[in-house]
Amino acid sequence: MSAPGNPQRALVIGEALIDIVERDGQVTGEHVGGSPLNVAVGLARLGRGVDFLTHIGSDARGHRIADYVKASGVQLVSGSDTAVRTPTALATLDATGAAQYTFDLDWQLSGTPEVAPPLVAHAGSIATWLEPGCRATAALLDAYHPSATVTFDPNVRPALVEDADAVRGRIDRLIERSDVVKASDEDMHWIDPNRSPEQIAQTWLGLGPSVVAVTMGETGAFAMCAAGTVKIAALQVNVVDTVGAGDAFMTGLIDALWSQGLLGAERRPQLRGIGLDALNLVLQTAALSSALTVSRAGADLPDRATRDAAAASAILS
Repeated sequence: MSAPGNPQRALVIGEALIDIVERDGQVTGEHVGGSPLNVAVGLARLGRGVDFLTHIGSDARGHRIADYVKASGVQLVSGSDTAVRTPTALATLDATGAAQYTFDLDWQLSGTPEVAPPLVAHAGSIATWLEPGCRATAALLDAYHPSATVTFDPNVRPALVEDADAVRGRIDRLIERSDVVKASDEDMHWIDPNRSPEQIAQTWLGLGPSVVAVTMGETGAFAMCAAGTVKIAALQVNVVDTVGAGDAFMTGLIDALWSQGLLGAERRPQLRGIGLDALNLVLQTAALSSALTVSRAGADLPDRATRDAAAASAILS
């Protein structure tokens, strides 16, 4: 594995937590989770070098998270274990496997991570809009923008939002600074219930990103770039639960752009000029990563061998 901060590595910034899964009133298990953590682990499982900056405790749950990310090949950035306690999220599953979350966490960052400028810097979810750490997250993305492709997933958690207008404002500012934005139709409905996801995505594209991708659950996904819009249908799989589905999609999106040589600040012109065929391939890769994840319990993102095998399979072709 290359050294932390090597320019061919990803830096992922955001929350890590323990998902306590409950179904029919019974706790069925505890899983290491957190949207940015899932992206970091997902990229590492695909063979990418990843540094992960987070905010966990040095308690038993924090040690479990640290062990988990390291076992996945992720380098935990120094200073990530200074929280008073490790955050948790109670994920209550309904009959379809969809999750509703109740959180116990705070988000803070201090200092500058001891990593060199990465090829891609990703942040998302709670870490990008929850005070006080969201300001530090935004500052770090700005700091890495001259060298790295910036990717962003707002992944809104309404239960944690105290000032909706302030959160919407932070999301807009991060979109302006990002090269690639991924969101769910649920995120978009919360952000602007009066416009369609397509209308919102078009507006976002005009703010600065080269690619805006939107997941639409059972109806598939679409992505927009300067060349136009690509839409794909959802892959038909047996859904066990949807935990980590969006994170797997984000992981597939970053990985596919990486494979096409479109990451890094010096490749911004090429990313901005991405064609519809290339974008379709990126979208298909992201959707496959997501489909494989929802077919397994918990946020169990696929490794490259698993995804390659599924891509070649008639079942998921």
